[in-house]
Amino acid sequence: MNPTFLDTADPLPPRHRDGELATRHAVPADAAAVWRLVQGAGGLESNSAYAYVLLSDHFRDTCWVTLDGDALAGFVAAYRPPRQPNTVFVWQIGVGVEWRGRGVAGELLHSLADGCGPQVRYLEATVTPDNAASERLFRGFARRRRAAVNVSEGYVASLFPDGRSQPERLFRIGPFGGET
Repeated sequence: MNPTFLDTADPLPPRHRDGELATRHAVPADAAAVWRLVQGAGGLESNSAYAYVLLSDHFRDTCWVTLDGDALAGFVAAYRPPRQPNTVFVWQIGVGVEWRGRGVAGELLHSLADGCGPQVRYLEATVTPDNAASERLFRGFARRRRAAVNVSEGYVASLFPDGRSQPERLFRIGPFGGET
């Protein structure tokens, strides 16, 4: 029996345009470019190319990409935790070096939150203590959403087997308000 794969065509037109940049749901055909972006971005934990295929297929509604023409500028991989239907959890977000400073990551988060519908009122992510850029990103997202930011212990360093990992602090943003 052969497995059935979703069509790799973009299911929706691009959601936002900023010059040549377009943000849309990820599809399995984006996975290789996402994997390559992670390899070259520095600071992002690399997962298998297969993981990005699965994310863009099984979690298509919560995974987004930003394209600059045919080039992948950024991506966000997220999911809705089964026991928290009002929450979307950002597993990984990345922007290619040449597109940094152009608001790509912020637009990806807003596309993600808007694309989840009104039932999703919170966004969560874990951030290591030394990741100032991610902390700025999530706090900026909260400001634009007029939402509170709650930071708590997420995952302690001892959970990670390599002995070099830092703790992951849990950022919980919400409930969402109106945008400014």
